[in-house]
Amino acid sequence: MQGEDRLALSQKERDRLREIHAVIQRRLKTGEAAAHLDLSRRQLRRLVQAVRQHGDRAVVHGLRGRPSNRKIRAGVRAKAVKLLSGPAYHDFAPTLACEHLARIGIQVSRETVRAWMMQAGLWTARREKLKAIHVWRERRAAFGELVLMDTSDHDWLEHRGTRIHLVAMIDDATSRLWGHFVSSNSTAENLRTLGGWLERYGRPLALYTDKHSIFQTNRSAEYVELHGAPPPTHFTAALEELRIEWIAAHSPQAKGRVERAFQTLQDRLLKEMRIAGVCSLEDANTFLEDHFIPFWNARFTRPSRSAHDAHRPLGAFKLESVLCHRHERVVTADYTLSVEGQRWALSRQHVRPGLRHSRVLVELRLDGTAWLRYRGHHLPLRSLQSPASAPSPSGLRPPGLAAKPLTIPRKKYHPTHGHPWRQSIRLHMLKRTLLSGAKADISTLR
Repeated sequence: MQGEDRLALSQKERDRLREIHAVIQRRLKTGEAAAHLDLSRRQLRRLVQAVRQHGDRAVVHGLRGRPSNRKIRAGVRAKAVKLLSGPAYHDFAPTLACEHLARIGIQVSRETVRAWMMQAGLWTARREKLKAIHVWRERRAAFGELVLMDTSDHDWLEHRGTRIHLVAMIDDATSRLWGHFVSSNSTAENLRTLGGWLERYGRPLALYTDKHSIFQTNRSAEYVELHGAPPPTHFTAALEELRIEWIAAHSPQAKGRVERAFQTLQDRLLKEMRIAGVCSLEDANTFLEDHFIPFWNARFTRPSRSAHDAHRPLGAFKLESVLCHRHERVVTADYTLSVEGQRWALSRQHVRPGLRHSRVLVELRLDGTAWLRYRGHHLPLRSLQSPASAPSPSGLRPPGLAAKPLTIPRKKYHPTHGHPWRQSIRLHMLKRTLLSGAKADISTLR
């Protein structure tokens, strides 16, 4: 090397310098050296000229040891780190933190944010855990071929309000999302969420869920052996009527698409609601429908392999009639029937021929009304007031208090002396006395 200063060269720079010195000493031709270094002849001639003028230092990049011309200002970095150090951002990952910094005008890459957070102690690299190997299932080809549905019981409001659940549906081909926050994981709330998907996109070909009691009637193996398949639930009965195939997953990994979606939602959606100050079920649903679902469908959806939409139109289906609790009952002679302890009656103007003593379907709809389905007709039912809540004719008993039955004290019954019951007891005692006396005589003779 020329000069007294010793340079810290990389192996690539050492290789270049050796080839350049060979060209200068005429031990190697320019074309051969260019081929060895994978450079053009013109570029190699420039390097040879630079080494002749400036020495070995010419192979070192001129910006080495100097700050980059595109280096982010220290004030911008300090502002970003101060924001991410706040309590609302304590568990933000670099990707989500990068998006939030972009909203306030700090446009930096995700890896830059990751480096800032690691240097400030806000983020530590995680080691990937070894996971069990599962057979990979290819996505369906078209939008609407398969939709996955599940419920996440998570602390979505982080103790800022009552505990709520998220019922979510995601398309297998495109990852398009729809969901609804509910107060409890019930059949009615799952039916409402399904209704939201049906109103927006139509009827999918198949729905993939777990084996929760909402979707499957739990019966023992002995029952199935004796009686066959268990009856459908209210939810699966609605799917049968809509001609939507129901597929039950045997493990959480089988419905991995919606499970992985919940991992993202429990990270992103939870933090976004924290920043937005969401504290109630109504605010959570408003934020989810107006802000987060449009963001998800714009960011995370992907084009399907087929441009065909497999959803089918609703046609003549009435969702309020299909998505409900349904019960089979027999109409009594006075056109009344009982469902879940409540008595319902059919008005005179809605009576149809052949309705008495016939088996009908009672629909307890999600809006609180009750309807009777008979031979394609939907007839409204009215609730009958229970006797316990009816006021007395005299008005002395207030409504809501049941009338106490009139009880007459009964005397203890004593049968007469000549009653057959007493006669049978006397005969029985007489026989016992005679038998015991005969046995005593026989023992004396012995």
